[in-house]
Amino acid sequence: MSTIFTDPERLDLRRFLRRGDRIVWSQACGEPTTLIELLGAQAQDIGPLSAFAATSFSDTLDNALADRIELRSFGAIGTLRRLSAAHKLAITPCHVSQVGPLIEQGLIGCDVAFVQVSPADAEGNHSFGLIADFMLAAVKKARVVIAEINSRVPFTHSDVQLPSSMIDCALRVNRPPVEVKVPEAGEAERRIARVVADHIDDGCVLQLGIGAVPEAVLGNLHDRRNLGFHSGMLSDAVIALQRSGALTNADKPFDVGISVTTALIGSEHLYRFAHQNPSIAVRSSASAHAADVLCRLPRFVTINSAVEVDLTGQINAEQSGSRYLGGTGGQGDFVRAGSRSPGGRAIIALPSTSQRGAVSRITAQLSGPVTTPRSDADLIVTEFGAAQLKGQTIAERTRRLIDVAHPDFREELDRAAHTIRKRGF
Repeated sequence: MSTIFTDPERLDLRRFLRRGDRIVWSQACGEPTTLIELLGAQAQDIGPLSAFAATSFSDTLDNALADRIELRSFGAIGTLRRLSAAHKLAITPCHVSQVGPLIEQGLIGCDVAFVQVSPADAEGNHSFGLIADFMLAAVKKARVVIAEINSRVPFTHSDVQLPSSMIDCALRVNRPPVEVKVPEAGEAERRIARVVADHIDDGCVLQLGIGAVPEAVLGNLHDRRNLGFHSGMLSDAVIALQRSGALTNADKPFDVGISVTTALIGSEHLYRFAHQNPSIAVRSSASAHAADVLCRLPRFVTINSAVEVDLTGQINAEQSGSRYLGGTGGQGDFVRAGSRSPGGRAIIALPSTSQRGAVSRITAQLSGPVTTPRSDADLIVTEFGAAQLKGQTIAERTRRLIDVAHPDFREELDRAAHTIRKRGF
């Protein structure tokens, strides 16, 4: 580590960044907020810059920053949705598992890596703490590595660490990391969660995202036994599931006793729980999302969301008309794994309507791109039940999906399905 700062005002990024540099920084709750704030203040003096920001749950990435730096992402997740609505976010469609290789290949440019890490251990290694995903790939590719060493970031067990020797510039801070509060589940979300929970048996390995439905699902599983966890993100609700005795990871064929994730997304309570906790591993996406790893998980139940699902089973998790709302994320990686897992399921869970009931989310045609193809569709769940699509003809899929659509739209959908059923495809 060549240069260490303890006062942000003394860190002049012009010493390290060049005009035209492409930056990759840690995402989600691992976002190096102090470094990004400094970049926003100093970017005009450096020259044109671009940055890859996969997700954001802070207010750091705003319109003012986007006016100074070209921002890119694989989706409009979290507060990036506001930038997308303002047409200040460039989308690069890719799965989470692809980001590291794309950086390695130079297809996602990385001249500079901004990382938030924990203080070093006795061997001089820093933990990526709250999120590991593709950041080691970024560090290895970057000309300059600038680390925000945050004394409030937990030291988590992982397959990747950051040696102090790989850091070119460090800023020491004592700042609460980004936290994410999950909205309280409404009646529709609670009904969806109960339907999903009915498809989760003892010994299943879970993958799920963050939000009202996933949190409610986990809350319905405290009576299960020997559940496992292998997911792109881990939230506070996992703590309660583990403490209830339901989550033990005892039946997994590998990582026995360990909940595997690439990101901790939640509250300070979660971060304290994960600190040096051997029952939680925060791993790289190269490991946690790898197809050769996921295919070894029996009874793997993946639970993901969608903007809409069409009558043939095509799944759109990204865009609603002219609005970009989500992203590809890890859905493609996990849906295929869950669908192919012996005894597993790939569940897409979504409320039947949006815009306060004005729009059906079971649709005749998608209003956006196909995030997950119908050939990978398995189980679609709304508050009105579950539609099993895997192995079913397209005509039968239309019937099953209409059964879980909101009653107000079923007649309209049935008319649209008539042509599909008549032609057979």
